[in-house]
Amino acid sequence: MPLNPRQRQFLKGEAHSLNPVVMLGNDGISEGVIKELDSSLEHHELLKVRLNAGDTRKEQAEELARATHAEVVQVIGRIAVLFRQKKQDSRFILPR
Repeated sequence: MPLNPRQRQFLKGEAHSLNPVVMLGNDGISEGVIKELDSSLEHHELLKVRLNAGDTRKEQAEELARATHAEVVQVIGRIAVLFRQKKQDSRFILPR
């Protein structure tokens, strides 16, 4: 489900106070990172990921989102914010 600008803005505000939960190392995206990220998204729904240094940070965030069926909310510097809403009992009520 693609996010509209109003939903994206709402999630940016919610993510402001969060600390990165998953961090990519020198190995980049691996199966272990994807499993950990998937588990964290299932629990938290909205989280920050510290990306590897380099010019491909946006591509890394998009690849992580594709692998976990999440949405990229924003990428600022080395931090990406990802969101995947739970089907039931979500703590986020997104604006329309």
